[in-house]
Amino acid sequence: MLYIPIIGAILEGAGNIIDKKIVITHNVNYKNCTVYGFLALVLIMLPLTFFFWEIKPEAYSIPNLLIFMSVVFFSILANLLVFYSLKREKVTELEPIRLMQPLFTILLAFIFSFFFAAYYTERKYSILLLALIASISLIASHVKKHHLVLNKYITAAILGSLFFAVELVISKAILPYYSSLTFYFLRCLLIFLITAFIFHPDIKSIKNKTKLLMLLSGAIWVSYRWILYYGYLSLGIVFTTILFILGPIFIFIFARIFLKEKIYLRHIIASIIIIACIIAAILLEI
Repeated sequence: MLYIPIIGAILEGAGNIIDKKIVITHNVNYKNCTVYGFLALVLIMLPLTFFFWEIKPEAYSIPNLLIFMSVVFFSILANLLVFYSLKREKVTELEPIRLMQPLFTILLAFIFSFFFAAYYTERKYSILLLALIASISLIASHVKKHHLVLNKYITAAILGSLFFAVELVISKAILPYYSSLTFYFLRCLLIFLITAFIFHPDIKSIKNKTKLLMLLSGAIWVSYRWILYYGYLSLGIVFTTILFILGPIFIFIFARIFLKEKIYLRHIIASIIIIACIIAAILLEI
């Protein structure tokens, strides 16, 4: 069971590298990338819904519908904030901010466990401590002096990471009422329709090779989310998140291999700390 989230971490690394290639090498603006990224996800999942469609009656209750709409709302808000932050800041400068999402997710899951015990059981303090150490090490490995200067764009990126974390944590409350694929399909479909209405993107500006890369990225992120939701239901949010923190380590490796980016000593030290925390967490769970 534990190896499945690790596969998800590898997929996260691969997905991020492909998305970076789409944005930088293929010069796709973030408006088109957001809208057509979600369209690619919908197209990948559409034929699979015939085999994996499942919605339980509890999903149609008013409270659970409100939670689902909240998931969509926070997802859109997070994407818009990140899009706004990219108007000024470079992708590389926003990387440590993006990596705050696991930390926010862990803290929110822990806080929610005190107020919504029926949905969240995240009170293993030893696992929480290891997760916090791994998350902080990950962030610290990317922070540079200019990242410490807050402006409205950096603030937007921080809020975007926070809202992505909120979306993931509140999703846990209603995931049992859907198949993972159905839940993700409906989420992405609504986000695509709403962002397409807001942005009015231009599909003609995207080359056919780029479209294929978007579909490949979509297939990876569908698999990633399926594994993530599986982990949330089977292992809990905090433990799954600590396993998924391996994702940035694979990003380092893939970036070095495919994008020829340099790996610094601080990245290696952070990776060693993260792997040590994950091994300790697994041993505590066994």
